[in-house]
Amino acid sequence: MSDLVSEFFLVVAAILVVNAFLCLYRGAAGPTIQDRIIGINIVNTKTMVVLLVLSTFLGEELYLDIALVYALLNFVVTITISRYIET
Repeated sequence: MSDLVSEFFLVVAAILVVNAFLCLYRGAAGPTIQDRIIGINIVNTKTMVVLLVLSTFLGEELYLDIALVYALLNFVVTITISRYIET
């Protein structure tokens, strides 16, 4: 892979990580529980995207499997917490 493409993937991953920390702050300081759930869900989604970018950057298919399992767990946890809060 060329150096320009490698730097691009690293910059994209760094921007996503910084953005995830901003969402993590919203998840910790949200005024309502719904804001906190959405903030944490966004952090989990950005973590999955960073795994996908790293998979492309490193050429490892293992990270794709990890990202898929992480996305499924994120979905199940979000639905479970939402159901719990609803009742």
